[in-house]
Amino acid sequence: MPNLNSYERSNCDQSGFTLIELMISLVIGLIVSAAVIQIYVISVKTSSVQSSGSELQDASVFGLQQLEKKVRLANLGNPINRIDGTTAKGGIVLTGANLGVATTPYTDTGYLTRRAGDPTSGTNGWTGISNTTVPSDQLTIQYTNITGSPFSDCEGSAVEVNDIAIERYFLRPATNDSSSGAIKNLVLACDAGRVDFAAGKIRTISGTDPRNFGQAGQEFITNVDQFKILLGAQYDSGSNAGQIMYLPSSAYLIDANKPAITAVKIGLIVHGSTPILGSDDQTSFMLLGQNNVLKTDTARQKQVRTTYETTTFLRNARVVNVKTSL
Repeated sequence: MPNLNSYERSNCDQSGFTLIELMISLVIGLIVSAAVIQIYVISVKTSSVQSSGSELQDASVFGLQQLEKKVRLANLGNPINRIDGTTAKGGIVLTGANLGVATTPYTDTGYLTRRAGDPTSGTNGWTGISNTTVPSDQLTIQYTNITGSPFSDCEGSAVEVNDIAIERYFLRPATNDSSSGAIKNLVLACDAGRVDFAAGKIRTISGTDPRNFGQAGQEFITNVDQFKILLGAQYDSGSNAGQIMYLPSSAYLIDANKPAITAVKIGLIVHGSTPILGSDDQTSFMLLGQNNVLKTDTARQKQVRTTYETTTFLRNARVVNVKTSL
């Protein structure tokens, strides 16, 4: 006959998790899952920042090097190495006199080197658009090809031997930009043309030839929020004699001394095109000694932004002061 006590005991013996063990397992599982998710989020954020930084490197650093290369051409072929607002064929184009234009005042001021507050007019002329609360600038240069062989202007058109080329660099919306908020998709564009100095005018070429000046220009650097310039003025008299002071074009034009321009400082605020995850992005930037704050736009994407500043000395505008004493 079977033992009832043994039967009952075997029925009561059970194996498995207790409630406490189950809760501990769930907590450990949640911790592991949270760690995996955190690693994934950090990895995605790091990847987006690195990708955006790479875009800045490609579009901005290399583009800035090309811009410096072009600026160094300013005043090439001009026997007058002192640049100011009255210099014939002057490398930094500040007035119509630099272009040999007899009309006074020069009407198409939107094509000259400009700064906020300067008068402006002309189709596709400078507007001062930027993505910050500070208006952008425009830099206009000219040079004569005396190298003995053709080379390309900033739009890729050939500058023939002895041609006088004019180039202006300014911000405008990117081609087919559809942004509707305060933050626009801006590019640093370059518009190039040719000068007929003897006739005192910008040369006009039939059709839509890119050598026609005053067009929308080609995209030179993409993803640009701000473009600023300062002119390096070398004083040869007064309390600042022998010093180089960096002035905006508007301040230079009202300076009674009109010192020689020997350098150009360029500043850019640029951003990557890849959106980033995580904390708020930077919205305030110091550029060429001036604070720039991004415009308010709740619809804008968070992006990596940085500033670039460079000083380019004009090799074709050297001013040498020789002082002797007996």
